[in-house]
Amino acid sequence: MGGGGIGVKTGMGMHEAYIGLGSNLGDRQVLVSSAVQALRCSPGVGRVEVSSMYETPPVGGPAGQGCYLNAAARVETILDPPELLRLLIGIEERLGRVRSERWGARTIDLDLLLYEDRVVATAELTIPHPRMHERVFVLAPLAEIAPDVCHPILGLTVRELLASHGVSDV
Repeated sequence: MGGGGIGVKTGMGMHEAYIGLGSNLGDRQVLVSSAVQALRCSPGVGRVEVSSMYETPPVGGPAGQGCYLNAAARVETILDPPELLRLLIGIEERLGRVRSERWGARTIDLDLLLYEDRVVATAELTIPHPRMHERVFVLAPLAEIAPDVCHPILGLTVRELLASHGVSDV
């Protein structure tokens, strides 16, 4: 079993989720890698597959931010979506994330993009991520590891969503 959480076996009972990772403060590569390692060591998480890292300019938010390093991860987990979200927020907090300004600079950002083909809309969580289809910095790394995964609302694959932005190859 590849880099999994304690006592978690790949197979029955496992769910597939996709996480967007980004950082534009501090040692970005170390922070993204540390977030991946934290995922791999988390109870309830099995195999974690990660894309390459992509450097991108910030989109939206306050002026003067540095470029981001972005990646995507496929995670096998027994956690349900709210539990997985809590895990991601905990990892962000341990890596120094402070939520002070919307779309502001951050040490680490972990977004739950997709959880199998589920659609979730609660006050705390929206799946699929409500803006993932608009963001090349999310779609490019995701297309590297999951080009044929389908957006459960739009009915388009990640590859098709990326192509809608004029990007055909990652």
